[in-house]
Amino acid sequence: QVQLVESGGGLVQAGASLRLTCAASGRTASTAAMGWFRQAPAQEREFVAAIARSGSTTYYTNSVKDRFTISRDNAKNTVSLQMSSLEPEDTAVYFCAARVTFSDDNYYTTRSQYPYWGRGTQVTVSS
Repeated sequence: QVQLVESGGGLVQAGASLRLTCAASGRTASTAAMGWFRQAPAQEREFVAAIARSGSTTYYTNSVKDRFTISRDNAKNTVSLQMSSLEPEDTAVYFCAARVTFSDDNYYTTRSQYPYWGRGTQVTVSS
């Protein structure tokens, strides 16, 4: 089992930066590939970024590439999403997700690949 708790959301103006953090706990937290998803009102939850268990590989959806950076600190069992140049279109609830894996380098980009989820943190970007 992996438990996930997100933090760092808030209300910012367009162009600002925010850093989200996901704290993972549980027996298998250190063996999980991690991802960030987001869900805007009345929309499907969508993939944002993913990072392999080792941190060696990352992947981003096109709309956040060059603006967002995912990273992890395995010693602290945390995953972060540094968001810069925020746009009103980034407004959503952001969710952290985990998948226990034996692979050091695989990442995952679909909702169905992640069995563990946090409750989310709200990010609101005003224009």
